[in-house]
Amino acid sequence: MYGGARNPTSSAGRKWLCGICSGEEGADSEPGFVAPSSAENAQEELREFQEGSREYEAELEAQLQQVESRNKDLLSENSRLRMEIELVKEKITTQHSEGYQQISTLEEELAQTRAVKDQLQKYIRELEQANDDLERAKRATIMSLEDFEQRMNQAIERNAFLESELDEKENLLESVQRLKDEARDLRQELAVQQKEKPRASVEDSLEVDRMDTAVQATSSLPSTPVGRRGLSTGMSTPGTPRRGLEDSYSATPLTPAARISVLNIVGDLLRKVGALESKLASCQNLVYDRAPYRSPAPPQVHMVHDRRLSGPYGPPGLGLVPTPQAWRFL
Repeated sequence: MYGGARNPTSSAGRKWLCGICSGEEGADSEPGFVAPSSAENAQEELREFQEGSREYEAELEAQLQQVESRNKDLLSENSRLRMEIELVKEKITTQHSEGYQQISTLEEELAQTRAVKDQLQKYIRELEQANDDLERAKRATIMSLEDFEQRMNQAIERNAFLESELDEKENLLESVQRLKDEARDLRQELAVQQKEKPRASVEDSLEVDRMDTAVQATSSLPSTPVGRRGLSTGMSTPGTPRRGLEDSYSATPLTPAARISVLNIVGDLLRKVGALESKLASCQNLVYDRAPYRSPAPPQVHMVHDRRLSGPYGPPGLGLVPTPQAWRFL
């Protein structure tokens, strides 16, 4: 590799140097021995060895420079890679911290959202419960309102019925007052006739008593239902005044004028009573038809034909008298 020069650092070079040294010593030890060729060869070999050593040293220096430059490049590459690794580590650390912060923020938002959801569900349940309570209260209010309306309608009907009864009572009172006035006029007329006809005094007194009895029975009619029942009983069943009147009819006959006037008065009164009865029956039927909850229909007003109040001069229907069951609903 180096032109036949031996490497002094190798084992062969060391052996060769030892041989040269031992030859020189042997030549010096022999007296008068001269070896010029060996010295020249040794010098030449020494020169070659020095040249080879210099070349080898230069080559080693070149290799060392190459290795040092390569090592320097590797060191710079290593430092660059280390810097990149540090940058990547920092980037990863930053991303990890940012991701952890985002995860923490999302977890907090999720917890808040769940809390809001729970609160909304609780609020919805409370609203549903309040809605149910309001519906129950509404149903109870509607039922109470319907009950109140029903009672109010019943009260209105009762008030209307009482007002009609009051109107009827006022009408009957007016009729009774008119009958009293007519009876007073008849009494005065009878007093005048008694002066002219002494014989008819007894008959006139009986007629006056009969009229007073009829007027008193009629005046007790509109006061109370008990009075009405008493009137109907007095008119439908024979009593002491009735017997007196019948006795007066049978014992002493009335004059035609007196009988006509009395029958006209009683007929007028009974016609008015019949009209009031028909109006009351129609009103009761109307109220019964319009009532939301119909109660049992009131009994019909039955009329009893009293022949004692009828006569040949009275109009038809004069003998109709309400029964006690009819007076109870009038």
